[in-house]
Amino acid sequence: MSGSTEHLPGVQEMLSRLIAQPSISSAAAEWDHSNEPVVRTLAEWLEPMGFEVEILDVPGMPGKVNMIATLGRGPGGLVLSGHTDTVPFDDKRWQSDPFRLTERDDRWYGLGTCDMKGFFPLAIEAAKTFVDQNLQQPLIILATADEESSMNGARALAEAGKPKARYAVIGEPTGLKPVRMHKGIMMERLVFEGQSGHSSDPGLGRNALEGMHDALGHLLALRAGWQEQYSNSNFRVQVPTMNLGCIHGGDNPNRICARCELHFDLRPLPGMDMDALRQSILNTLKPVADSRGLTMEFEPLFDGVPPFETAEDAALVQACEKLTGHKAEAVAFATEAPWLQKLGLETLVMGPGSIDQAHQPDEFLELSQLDPAIRILRGLIQKFCL
Repeated sequence: MSGSTEHLPGVQEMLSRLIAQPSISSAAAEWDHSNEPVVRTLAEWLEPMGFEVEILDVPGMPGKVNMIATLGRGPGGLVLSGHTDTVPFDDKRWQSDPFRLTERDDRWYGLGTCDMKGFFPLAIEAAKTFVDQNLQQPLIILATADEESSMNGARALAEAGKPKARYAVIGEPTGLKPVRMHKGIMMERLVFEGQSGHSSDPGLGRNALEGMHDALGHLLALRAGWQEQYSNSNFRVQVPTMNLGCIHGGDNPNRICARCELHFDLRPLPGMDMDALRQSILNTLKPVADSRGLTMEFEPLFDGVPPFETAEDAALVQACEKLTGHKAEAVAFATEAPWLQKLGLETLVMGPGSIDQAHQPDEFLELSQLDPAIRILRGLIQKFCL
């Protein structure tokens, strides 16, 4: 298509409203916003179309809500899923107001245009074709909270056992190429505590920094072992990774270091279990601490995102490959897909926009992606709901 959007005024108007409503999720309280205004706006559009809308509070997170909007009835059906939150932003690096949809250079600019508020107007536009048809299986538009910080919205849905359907497409920005697998992400915290003392006599203390040096060697050995054992050629980086991210210990060169803390991350491949990985780390490092008389803390910095994979021959994968003309691939970034899989949904990640624009100043959505996205979503609704 050309850069003109004259034939999609409804999409532009909807996205303008969504972008204008801040819904940042962040571990920092000064940045964090409720996503409820965005969800209420979606409900305002969907209910007159005949969708039955359920808004669910995320337990323990005031102001954070999920939405399940259902059109039709039946035991199966298709979920079109997106998260309603965005990351924080640096307005000094934006050329235009992040909360105003701005069109230039055949692009729509604004915070969340591609990641991923832009998906909702396109899904709604695709759904309009089917509101007066007799759906054999339900169409569900799912809107989640807090994907960018905790993924607690998706976790809450999995724990609640909702929604019930057979297939799910998460509209993260993939350039409209189907994605059937991604690595997981784990962020871990390791602390050794010993005893400070005068550095002239090592026997006066127990050096946590020396213990951490020993632990680092064991962690790198674990990494080497996992990389020998696991490999997946679908990924650009074909092995699981571990990054030693930051370390802090001690307070003076002439004092025995009493405390040392390490933060590191792991990116497991599909087929690797996060609980088993954590147990291996614990079993390996606890003897290091014990042998040096150190106390040890080992815990996740957050609960993590499991790796995700849907089979190559799955019906949803084959349908999306046929509709897009692209073979399903693997990506490095994590999504809410593992929790939809826990609900028993055959799941795939595919949406307009590029992940290269996500989390960046001047985030944008190419106008050339709009018509193809609507066409593909209509094709999926027709196949899995009619």
